Amino acid sequence: MPMSPPRHARLAIVGGGPAGLMAAEVARAAGIEVDLFEAKGSVGRKFLIAGKGGLNLTHGEPRPAFDLRYGARAREVGAWFDDFDADALREWARGFGIDTYVGTSGRVFPTDRKAAPLLRGWVRRLREDGVRFHVQHRWLGWREDGALRFAMPDGEVAVHADATVLALGGGSWPELGSDGAWVPVLQSRQVDVAPLAPSNCGFDVGWTEHFASRHAGAPLKPVVAHWHDESGQAHALQGECVVTRTGIEGSLIYALSAMLRDAIATHGEVTLELDLAPGRDLHRLRADLDKPRGSRSLTEHLRRQAGIEGVKAALLYEVLGRDAMHDTQRLSRTIKRLPLRLLRPRPIAEAISSAGGVRLEALEADTLMLRAMPGVFCAGEMLDWEAPTGGYLLTACYASGLRAGRGAVAWLRRA
Repeated sequence: MPMSPPRHARLAIVGGGPAGLMAAEVARAAGIEVDLFEAKGSVGRKFLIAGKGGLNLTHGEPRPAFDLRYGARAREVGAWFDDFDADALREWARGFGIDTYVGTSGRVFPTDRKAAPLLRGWVRRLREDGVRFHVQHRWLGWREDGALRFAMPDGEVAVHADATVLALGGGSWPELGSDGAWVPVLQSRQVDVAPLAPSNCGFDVGWTEHFASRHAGAPLKPVVAHWHDESGQAHALQGECVVTRTGIEGSLIYALSAMLRDAIATHGEVTLELDLAPGRDLHRLRADLDKPRGSRSLTEHLRRQAGIEGVKAALLYEVLGRDAMHDTQRLSRTIKRLPLRLLRPRPIAEAISSAGGVRLEALEADTLMLRAMPGVFCAGEMLDWEAPTGGYLLTACYASGLRAGRGAVAWLRRA
């Protein structure tokens, strides 16, 4: 059963993800009374979902390269890591008896790769320390008298707070509570909010029905993505991706999603080129494909001479058409630079994370307090930053929660 909400809270934290929980931990350690409100029936739901395939807690990449993963916000987010970085996060987890290791990709996981033991231990400790949890409390905004409004299963309640930390998430995973419903509420209070957009997402290509029905779900590995940035400089990145019913997704695509999304917004579409045969140069590939194939089919010839089969071969037919497949010069060039015309990102509700949110310029940098609303602090994915998968998202959520929690403590001590 949900705990009855108080009429008055010293510090109200709205949102029970890692940012909100970290803010609660910091404030409670400073002796501040904390009431934490969560829209769902339990806290940390997105955290648990993120850990289903193995909780990627953070990344072993050293700073300052770590900070650069946050793109245009590297300087601001990097300042949060001065207080709480990846090493601090691993040490924090060790306090719950959770040892971690660095995988071959540099990603950091608990040794048991599970999220639930860490979350259970964290919530238990917070309860023991006196944090009061109020679940099934969906935040609606503020009343005219400044009280926080919450919708509960049996009606609406109001809570006055001396200070508030908002950790409401972004716009991805709405079924877990991150639905972006807070955007118009803050905008009505003159808070500058960048439009929410999908991040770490897939993209639509517009396959033929023949290709999509046969190859959706097929992995593409290894491949090398080639693209040019806005200044015309060439880039390349090797990785893996997956064909979907509508287009393409996967870790390689997620790593490029911010650039691809922004290019589509500017130009209407973008072309990404894939090298389907890494390790084979164009000259060798052309020579191998020019070898007589005798009675073998073209598909079998591709497999034997170029190592191209399955979904990679199907992609070549999809892009070139059957007749052009017999032109070995064109075929070999396409194997090394297969053009994929990306039409649009997938909807934000399908994305792993979101970009946009409360602009950092709308916050006091040292405390993450809203300039337009003294005593109200923001943390986590609802802020205007983004990062690739690989532990970078969680690390910034923890670090921003710590900074907002400290900011709230300092505000309350001055009040």
